[in-house]
Amino acid sequence: MNDGAQAEQRAAQYLRQHGLKPVAQNFRSRFGEIDLIMQDGTTLVFIEVRLRRNANFGGAAASIDARKQQRIIRTAQQYLAGLAHIPPCRFDAILIDDHGIQWLKNAFET
Repeated sequence: MNDGAQAEQRAAQYLRQHGLKPVAQNFRSRFGEIDLIMQDGTTLVFIEVRLRRNANFGGAAASIDARKQQRIIRTAQQYLAGLAHIPPCRFDAILIDDHGIQWLKNAFET
């Protein structure tokens, strides 16, 4: 298992411990990929997992730039198009670095 896959597993476990329920992992569309999709109560949460070994170049949070956000949003729209009912949604980020895990709820909006 590569570092990215291990980070996603660690993030999924962390979020399950905080009450979220897994829905999908590594959902792909022609626009990109969403690492994790989980349920938080009635809210569907699209989660980007970022692993950074150090804070050079701004660290994990800085790596989710506007272009990356747009790709995630378009991929989420593709996912939602396949649902009969569209629930409330949000975009979170899990940042993993040498200091541990940081969960950013509502990391960005559409």
